Amino acid sequence: QPVMNKIIEFLKQSNRYKHLIGGLLVGILAFTPWTALYAAAVAASCLELKDKLKAWFPFLAPLRRFLQVKWFYLRMRLDGNRYARGTAAPLPEEVFSAGTLLLNENSGHDMAYQRNKVDNLKLAAATVDGIVIRPGETFSFWQLVRHADDKEPYKEGLCLINGEIVPVEGGGLCQLSNLLFWLFLHTPLTIVERHAHAVESFPLPPSDIPDGTDATVNEGWLDLKVRNDTPATYQIVLWFDDDNLNGAVRADREEGTRYEIVGEHLVYTRENGKLYQSCDIRRQGYDPRTGEMVSDTLLYHNRCRIGYDLPPGIPVEDLDTDNTASDRKADI
Repeated sequence: QPVMNKIIEFLKQSNRYKHLIGGLLVGILAFTPWTALYAAAVAASCLELKDKLKAWFPFLAPLRRFLQVKWFYLRMRLDGNRYARGTAAPLPEEVFSAGTLLLNENSGHDMAYQRNKVDNLKLAAATVDGIVIRPGETFSFWQLVRHADDKEPYKEGLCLINGEIVPVEGGGLCQLSNLLFWLFLHTPLTIVERHAHAVESFPLPPSDIPDGTDATVNEGWLDLKVRNDTPATYQIVLWFDDDNLNGAVRADREEGTRYEIVGEHLVYTRENGKLYQSCDIRRQGYDPRTGEMVSDTLLYHNRCRIGYDLPPGIPVEDLDTDNTASDRKADI
């Protein structure tokens, strides 16, 4: 059983299982097992070749990214969605508001990168502030933020790349997508696309927000999208004070339901020497007049790897040895 778990984990991490399954499906359609095996082998070999080409020709990485970004936006142009782009004066009703601390002193890195992140956030937030999401429209983070640095370049902020925290231009924009997702969770807007961080690299500042409600973005690959399937019109409003990035969702009419987001079944596990966090995220709806719960929905199950030391005393289930103990250090 442990050997099989390691094989499955390897396939998941390397993405090879997708190519193997895809090759088998192609072969099965030909109604011959030999074709299925051949197609699976070819698919897996192509993946290996792609990895080797990356190592042999690293100077092609910028070209690959350029093409990926172009294809990313071309797909959106052709997908038939109406994307929100218009702005308006603040709508009359506030649905929900929240803020996030700008500087994280727990990052373990030079605070200059945190200050650069604030400058990056201000550029990106300016493209989203005031955006109106009308009925039938879809909000896309990158449709709006893609030109944020056209007039003023991004500065170097911290970003997780290939398992390492490194400074990159535009680093830190996930703090904006995190806030936007938290706002959207408190509305009836439909979540179309959201991606959890694969790794939480350092502890976040103290907050009442449940774990597992983040949303990472990566231009060309990962977006944050919501769709307005309601008859109401919604609007995003963003502003900064000395310490926080603040945001609110407003509407053109009074909201009939007040939403609360609840994290459940928070568990830490150690698997193959790495520490993982898992939890369930529920959305509960309440009648704003009576306070009665009118809905209770499990939205999703969240899982990410933890790349920092947990506080002493937090229980961790060690799946490698089937033991549970208090964890004091997480393997990065």
